[in-house]
Amino acid sequence: MSNTASTPLFACSRCFSRHPFEELSTGEQLCKECRGSFPVVKCTYCRSEFQQTSKSNTSSICKKCEANVKAYGKPTACEYCNIIAAFIGNKCQRCANSERKYGPAVTCEQCKQRCAFDRHDDSKKVDGKLLCWLCTQSLKRALARTKQHMSSVDKHKHRGHKSRSGHKEKRKSDMMKSMNSNDSSLNDSQPSEKKSKMNPLQVIFRSIGELDPNSSDHVVAMTQLKETIASLQKKVQQKDNELLAKDKLITELKAQHLNNTQDLRNEMKNKERLNETKFNLMNTKIQNLLKEVATLSKSAKKNNKNTKIALANTENSGSGTDSPSTN
Repeated sequence: MSNTASTPLFACSRCFSRHPFEELSTGEQLCKECRGSFPVVKCTYCRSEFQQTSKSNTSSICKKCEANVKAYGKPTACEYCNIIAAFIGNKCQRCANSERKYGPAVTCEQCKQRCAFDRHDDSKKVDGKLLCWLCTQSLKRALARTKQHMSSVDKHKHRGHKSRSGHKEKRKSDMMKSMNSNDSSLNDSQPSEKKSKMNPLQVIFRSIGELDPNSSDHVVAMTQLKETIASLQKKVQQKDNELLAKDKLITELKAQHLNNTQDLRNEMKNKERLNETKFNLMNTKIQNLLKEVATLSKSAKKNNKNTKIALANTENSGSGTDSPSTN
């Protein structure tokens, strides 16, 4: 009774019955009876736990992420926690809200990633460590498993003590048998007792490292890795298409440049031929004009000479007719 009274109880969100925190589901805070036979799984995107409500609907995406996928499409990896839940921008809603409330992200002491947020409250730390949300959830699950394991060890030791005290009132042969059985039970319980004497943190982190490959954690991690690989392959394909488009454009520009260069060279050659033809025609015309000028000059000189001779003859003939009359 003292242990039950000292353990805080929390209400189920459906039937409002009170239970220890580890007996309620993490996502919707449901007790075992309300959860029924439907499994509690982790969302592929936000990694929150939720209960499947139908055996026909085995989706591993919670209702909130499903609505976000319909509204914004598939998310990308958050730049802080690397969870594929960034529907708007580069941050998931959990990290965006934490950054708005507690300031910039700091390094998680467990996974060493910059995805934890300092709430400046030591009571919010797990074992005095500042952890991110994923490491906090993993550590809480490991603590619950360790607590359950230790309670089972205590029950086993209590049953062994009662059986030993009951056999004291029997006969000697029965006592010998009881001692043999107690020895065997002690031998069987020794590994458990040794395991219980281990540092709880060692047990927790060992249990984290020894997760069942078929557990939801590994399934979600594999799903996220597959989606990350698909997203990266899509980006690589887009980059390849962009490079091909740029190569095609460069080839077209080179071909256009070559054609333009050839056209310019042909145009220059045509202009050079045309200029040479015009130059030759002008030279020929100039030569003809010079010849014509020379011919005209020669004929002008000849006409001048004939004119002078004619004038001289005219003067001579005039002077010959005037002389007799004078005498």
